[in-house]
Amino acid sequence: MFLDADPEEDGVVEASRAVARRVDDLVRRCSSGLRGAAFQAEVVRAIHALLPVDAVFLATADPGTLLFTGTFAEDPLVDVADQFVHNEFGHDDVNKFQSLATGARHVATLDTATRGDRHASARYRDIMAPLGLGDELRAALVTPSGCWGYLCLHRADSPYGFSSADVRLIERLTASLGTGCRLSLAAQGTDEMAAVARGVVVLHPDPTLAAITGEAERLLADIADYSSSSPRLPAAVYAAASSLQSIDHGTARPDASQTLRVRTKSGGWLLVHGTSLHGTADDQIAVIIEPAHPGSNAPLILSSLGLTGRESEIALRGTARHVYQSDRGTTALVCVHSQRSSEVDLRQDWRTKPP
Repeated sequence: MFLDADPEEDGVVEASRAVARRVDDLVRRCSSGLRGAAFQAEVVRAIHALLPVDAVFLATADPGTLLFTGTFAEDPLVDVADQFVHNEFGHDDVNKFQSLATGARHVATLDTATRGDRHASARYRDIMAPLGLGDELRAALVTPSGCWGYLCLHRADSPYGFSSADVRLIERLTASLGTGCRLSLAAQGTDEMAAVARGVVVLHPDPTLAAITGEAERLLADIADYSSSSPRLPAAVYAAASSLQSIDHGTARPDASQTLRVRTKSGGWLLVHGTSLHGTADDQIAVIIEPAHPGSNAPLILSSLGLTGRESEIALRGTARHVYQSDRGTTALVCVHSQRSSEVDLRQDWRTKPP
């Protein structure tokens, strides 16, 4: 005697297979080397296909300082993006990205972090609740070469938040999403910005714009999340300023920094650094922006190609060394001469094994 198949059970199985296919597709896309806006759009599309969410936030990060280097946000997050940055790097709160990046668990929800009391979070009280948002699911996108970004998913305010199954799903994706963030930065560099003078952005403590130099405007124009027609500055500027305030107030992490490196649209690197302006009426902050020196930027360049901290250390040691790193069937050849590192040449056709 044969029993008829249970239509409900069949539907559950098919739904599970559909999720697995979408996860596999996203993992493949993360390894394809999509750049900038194309990578962001692909991640957001895939997340909406995988989970019911009302808003997605995605940031790239400097693995050395864990500060934002660029952000993408859906409505209603767009108009308060600087407030989220200020909360993240300038205030004490729960479920912080940097804590997830350095902790044993890289994914967590606000409801779990507050044990169901969302009002225990200043971020929820001051930013999310006024927007009609409830629980959040945050992830640090950590890879063997460091943390290259962050993801935050939001749902509308209700008693129901993200489930443990939602957390497990995103946990499966964090390393791949981190690789996607890393590869989106690992393009051939350029020396076009080398001759540009450093620029200065002056911020009030709140942090609204007080003044900006022409050189800063030119440098900022080469950062992906900046538009001259928008009053908002790139996330990297707010991150440097907020981290500086946290350091000055004694609320920062022990290893916090107000300096970060940002990849430009033209393929170069910028150094963004916050410093206090003493003697000003309202304790203004100066954010200095300048092309990053290739030598000092060598560790980040190596990390962007997927080398671990130990492999980068070996590559930078001595007068001439070669380090091979497999990535998607390719081999990276790193040449370092006299403690100076040029951009790493990722040779797609190399098949020679390390000596």
